[in-house]
Amino acid sequence: MKLGVNIDHVASLRQLRKSTEPEPVTAAAMCELAGADSIVAHLREDRRHINERDVSYLRAMVKTRFNLEMSINKEIVEIACKLAPDQVTLVPEKRQELTTEGGLDVIALRLRLKEIIKKFHGENIPVSLFVEPEKGHIRIAKQVKADFVELHTGAYANCKDEKALRWELAKITDAARYAKNIGIRVNAGHGLDYRNTAAICKIKEIEELNIGYSIICRSLFTGLEEAVRQMRLLIDRNSL
Repeated sequence: MKLGVNIDHVASLRQLRKSTEPEPVTAAAMCELAGADSIVAHLREDRRHINERDVSYLRAMVKTRFNLEMSINKEIVEIACKLAPDQVTLVPEKRQELTTEGGLDVIALRLRLKEIIKKFHGENIPVSLFVEPEKGHIRIAKQVKADFVELHTGAYANCKDEKALRWELAKITDAARYAKNIGIRVNAGHGLDYRNTAAICKIKEIEELNIGYSIICRSLFTGLEEAVRQMRLLIDRNSL
């Protein structure tokens, strides 16, 4: 199972002081050296952390794969087409949210998503849709010709008791198997940390986990490379 490291919160720290450090591109290089299989960054409409300069430098410097998270905003789509990242992941976006709060409403947005995915495919850019672990949403993702779904693991990560945890884990497992069976590749992420990731690693249909906040938090105490190495080791030890 692969590990994608999201470096948004390196940029968040920089933006607190409107400074030039810490540098997200340097963080990306350190993550790659420590075993990350891809670098993830979210270019939001409000530019609250990652900005155009960052994604331009990341596109030039990342040696593994650069996965650009983004909304379906027309301006952001145009930027992404010019940038040509190795992959785009389309996510919902609200101005007041602290972080992404759920999956895309692919049912309501299916016509717009189909149009955007066709545009990206014309530029040879693979597309992932960030969705809830529900068969109906995955079926629509397949219909609009997405290459991947990234299953939202937020409900699982936020569980407060064992029964709820098992229920959410079963939902993710079932959704991953369904996606694989209908011919769409599967990633997962959101809220995953050093305590709850091991169980997700047992789901063999999932190809990559995208993790950011927990790695950046641990890096304050261990250093970034060691935080990535520890997550890399955890995934390797628990993957089927």
